[in-house]
Amino acid sequence: MSETKVIIMDRDETSRVILKDYLSEIEGVQLAAEFVEYDMAFDYAAKNECIAVIDISDNELKAIEVISELNKVNKSAKIVAISNKTSTETIIKTMRAGAKEFITKPITKTQFSDTVRELSNSPQTNSGDNSCKIISTFSNKGGIGKTSIAVNLAVEIAEMTKEKTALLDLNLQLGDVSTFLDLTPSFDVCYVVNNLANIDNTNITNALTRYKNTSLYVIADPINIEQSKEITAEQIKALIFELKKTFSYIIIDVGTNIDAKTTTALDMSDVILLTAIVNLPAVRNIQRCMNLFKKLNYPQEKIKLVLNRYMENEEIKTSDIEEAVHGKVFWKIPNNYLTMMSAINKGVPVSAVSPDANISVNFRDFASKITDYLITQNIKNNSNSGFVL
Repeated sequence: MSETKVIIMDRDETSRVILKDYLSEIEGVQLAAEFVEYDMAFDYAAKNECIAVIDISDNELKAIEVISELNKVNKSAKIVAISNKTSTETIIKTMRAGAKEFITKPITKTQFSDTVRELSNSPQTNSGDNSCKIISTFSNKGGIGKTSIAVNLAVEIAEMTKEKTALLDLNLQLGDVSTFLDLTPSFDVCYVVNNLANIDNTNITNALTRYKNTSLYVIADPINIEQSKEITAEQIKALIFELKKTFSYIIIDVGTNIDAKTTTALDMSDVILLTAIVNLPAVRNIQRCMNLFKKLNYPQEKIKLVLNRYMENEEIKTSDIEEAVHGKVFWKIPNNYLTMMSAINKGVPVSAVSPDANISVNFRDFASKITDYLITQNIKNNSNSGFVL
């Protein structure tokens, strides 16, 4: 078995000596090269399968630029950023650029060794289950726009991150995801779950429908409504587990029925976007959903309240809603009926209709906020240790 190559880019000689000493005690890896300049490290890592340990302390802007470009030209290079700067903003920028891990200085032997071992043992083409984040849109009432939110958010996340993103339609009897994106899928979710055992995880994208020339892949709702009734919660769980092996993000448009299939998807989600519009019945539905989530023992931070079709002059204020449901509003999507209906009728995201419209800008900002949130949650959960995105 060949050894995993590791390169170090660090201008601090003492730091390089320490890292090389740590590496010498890790079985199955070898130091391939060390550099004091970002461009030289890039030239090597761009052409080789390796773990690239890059110190961003001295020139953060240059380092992040190098990491971003390296992530584009060589997906097999696994980047570990190290720095004496620990701000959340720095970590978010670095992870967005393509770093798999971020380790703060001074670096401990255990921390560094565990990081290198984990990355050297994971397949180059697969970032692993822990790296995938699942975002579900949910409401116990139809007609409030959660499908449009799922679709536009998925498109923006795929465009912003350039990572493989799956959009799963679990409105099993009345799904509209493929219609919203004007897709005619060769396979639907029924086919995928029934043939999952025969689909190799490296080829699962072949059973999904790619949206244009993007990193977004769609798993459409069942063509036959009767077949949808035969899908089990166990099959949905197996499907999501399989998708996690390939995709960095999974966005699920969850059905409105409260059953084992729905709760399976919600249980597996990192974030649930509880979607509502601003009126009294909707507020009551939010309260019912909050009570359900409490019974399911979901942590409060898992639930993010999203107000759709929001207008500033609403009779019911945001503060009224927050007081009634005992929770904060996470995001508000403006009411732009003309742009949204044009997008739906054309089968495109709102950004394709009018990229500068308030709702298009809003969805881009929404995608940024939700991905930033997921990164910061990892930071909180892993405090001073390195973490896998």
